[in-house]
Amino acid sequence: MSAVVAAAVAGSFVLSLILTLAMRGWARRRGFVDRPGGHKEHAEPVALGGGVAIFLAVLVPILGGVLAAKWAVATGHVDWLPEYVRPHLDGLAGKFGLVSAILGGAFALHVLGLIDDVRPLGPWAKLLAQAVVALLLTVGFEIRAVEALGVVPSVVLTSLWIVLVINAFNFLDNIDGLSAGVAAIAASIFACSAMLAGQIFVPAMAWVLVGALLGFLVFNFSPASIFMGDAGSMVVGYLLAVLTVLTTYYDPTQQLSPVGVLAPLIVLAIPLYDVLSVIVHRLRAGQSPFRGDRRHFSHRLVKRGMTTRSAVLTIYLATAAASISAIVLPRVEWSVAGLIFVQCLCVVLIIAILEHAPTSGSS
Repeated sequence: MSAVVAAAVAGSFVLSLILTLAMRGWARRRGFVDRPGGHKEHAEPVALGGGVAIFLAVLVPILGGVLAAKWAVATGHVDWLPEYVRPHLDGLAGKFGLVSAILGGAFALHVLGLIDDVRPLGPWAKLLAQAVVALLLTVGFEIRAVEALGVVPSVVLTSLWIVLVINAFNFLDNIDGLSAGVAAIAASIFACSAMLAGQIFVPAMAWVLVGALLGFLVFNFSPASIFMGDAGSMVVGYLLAVLTVLTTYYDPTQQLSPVGVLAPLIVLAIPLYDVLSVIVHRLRAGQSPFRGDRRHFSHRLVKRGMTTRSAVLTIYLATAAASISAIVLPRVEWSVAGLIFVQCLCVVLIIAILEHAPTSGSS
């Protein structure tokens, strides 16, 4: 499996690196840039189009891998494949419909994001489109979580979860390198969880996403020379949400505890904290929860004296500290699970204290 992981990460990383570099040059020549002003912190125009690189660096390996599996099954040419992959070949080949649905939803959000990056759309138009994509997945292709609750609750909760995570990473894309780095950490955790559950398609998809994000992050880490824009942030959030739904967290035949279904909440605790805290701050100020500003916790950490890099690295470490225990959550008893939840809560509270603590000399 290590060879599969290395190939997935390295292949998408190199592809993303090349595509991001190409998109940066193209965007600068065409004037496809994010201009400073308002709540934005950059002083000079920064290239957009990083989302295109991320999307293609995910699309090409995943779609290519499934098509390669279909070809291998149809022709019987399997000798070139790693031993670990061969028993799963029929299953991978059968994922073409599922992959088409997932990537189709990603494409729809990607196009929507590109339109918004060129000419901003209203928040309700984006929310409606996100909800439609989520419902197409949950109803049309039965990609659902908590199915034990029944079809209707499962559809509603899964669709709401997908929309929430999309917007969490859209909101998190507010400072250089933050959204991509946090997403790479989360995708790595989901990949490890899926591997321990004996899955191969889900971890392969997650590792491809990790590689695509890291390749983009080379140019997006502070000081960023290219942004992913909504065309990237919505796709990243969407893919992470889908990964959480597809990962096996509860399976009595594998001794996986029901508490495992709560693992995504732990892994995504920091992004969810950001989106919910920002909404509360904006509502308390009498503003629309969708109006951009500098109330995100990354901005508040910078106001406390941190550099942009320090704030981003702090959030990276907080995300890893809060989420890494989620890998073992499906395999522990409820008492241990309680300790994992307490640990996650402590990390979130540390972030809350750091961002709200009075600065030196303030009253």
